[in-house]
Amino acid sequence: MALGNIPNDVRTPLFFMDFDNSKALSGTPAQVHRVLVIGQQLATGTAQPLELTRIGTSESQMDEQFGKGSMMSRMLKAFRKANFYQDVYALGVTIDGGAAAVGEIQVAVTTAKAGVIYLLIDGDSVQVTVNADDTDEDIAAAIIAKVNEDTNLPVTAALKAGETTIVALTCKWTGQTGNDLDIRYNYYDGEVLPAGVTLTIVDMAGGAGTPDMAEAANAIPDEWYNHISMPFNDTQSMNALRDELIKRWGPLVMMEGIGYSAYRGTYAETGTFGESRNDFLFTCMGTNKAPQAPYLWSAVYSAIASYNLAIDPARPLQTLVMTDILPPAKEDRWPQFPERNNLLADGIATYTVTAGGEVAIEREVSMYRVNSFGDPDPSYMDITTPATLGYLRYSMRNMVTNRFPRHKLAGDDVLDTLDPAQPVVTPKIMRQAIIELATIDWVPKGLMEDLEGFKETLEVYRDSSDNNRLNVLFNPDLVNQLRVVASLNQFIL
Repeated sequence: MALGNIPNDVRTPLFFMDFDNSKALSGTPAQVHRVLVIGQQLATGTAQPLELTRIGTSESQMDEQFGKGSMMSRMLKAFRKANFYQDVYALGVTIDGGAAAVGEIQVAVTTAKAGVIYLLIDGDSVQVTVNADDTDEDIAAAIIAKVNEDTNLPVTAALKAGETTIVALTCKWTGQTGNDLDIRYNYYDGEVLPAGVTLTIVDMAGGAGTPDMAEAANAIPDEWYNHISMPFNDTQSMNALRDELIKRWGPLVMMEGIGYSAYRGTYAETGTFGESRNDFLFTCMGTNKAPQAPYLWSAVYSAIASYNLAIDPARPLQTLVMTDILPPAKEDRWPQFPERNNLLADGIATYTVTAGGEVAIEREVSMYRVNSFGDPDPSYMDITTPATLGYLRYSMRNMVTNRFPRHKLAGDDVLDTLDPAQPVVTPKIMRQAIIELATIDWVPKGLMEDLEGFKETLEVYRDSSDNNRLNVLFNPDLVNQLRVVASLNQFIL
């Protein structure tokens, strides 16, 4: 009788041994989580648009590949500051035509005293020295020189046409995203304008155009990217990536990924945006009037989430600090509870600001709110749910392909007479293998509870229409997250 790959008719003495690794694994091998960052690149970058580039930790390489001060370069730098470990790939996109956003800094002077102008442009500090008796023209020229000196900024500076005291700041790329670039001064405590100097900020505006996200989605290789940083939140772009994520989530592809985005706007605008979507594979952070644009928030959000969900897909992300992300000024922050609670119901992820001024994830909800009938549906409320389900599928797929790669399928009636060396699987054998996986992997890792209930509901049977097919129906009780502790203090006097 055959044993492994040793032929039945071998006659040559003496000893032969084959190896079978199908039982070598007792759990699930660690899954490598890969991250895809999508962003706009500049014409000065050497990378080809819509071609995948693997990213290391060299910031100069990021600048060379995608252009200094480009959206993509800034996203990758922000990602790496928050997560230097993950395997990251970049997909640069461009916009055909469009218009670049423009903002203004208007300078007015009475009698200037020596000091420093503390500008903050998209979260980056720009300090401009003011000398005693400088004119408004002198200061405008100094601002232009200082801004253009920092080539990592997302804008260039020049005098507004026909003006001598108004600095025009122009986004380095075209498109709507440039409108979200923030310009401000005196952000940090203790910063003040030099006496006699007044600045008036005109917000960035006029940016128009969106990338062909359908083209970008088609350019994503047929490989697994567990996390995708998405800087564009216009409807067309979101829809294109949503469709790609759903296709990859499906049972025939099984390369699930989560998209991370952000939205900058007022409380009302942010809630309206959340209610316009219903995507269980997207999580969108509402930034409020923050100093940094949504593309940087999406990069850091994906950096923190990808690192921690790779360690434990079921563990909540609440309290995790979003590295180098600046909160809105104190007067602009949403109140402690009502607004943020309502935004969570709108499908918008929220954050808090720590005592040290750090931005920390409060709850990483998905954008999924209602079922196909429009009724409330909390099944995919938190992004940890698809992350956990993705792990269970990866784990079970790995078990099946490792333990039963070339097996024959028979009914349970052969078990008593089956040669143990035969590569035959039956419904009972598969059922036991799944229970073992749940027992040694899913339950100990805190991904599933109620093992006995799982065993009772697990059904494994041969398909009535195809004798070569084994059907598995199971109902894992996913472990939940500690989100709320409700307490009633019935005190006694």
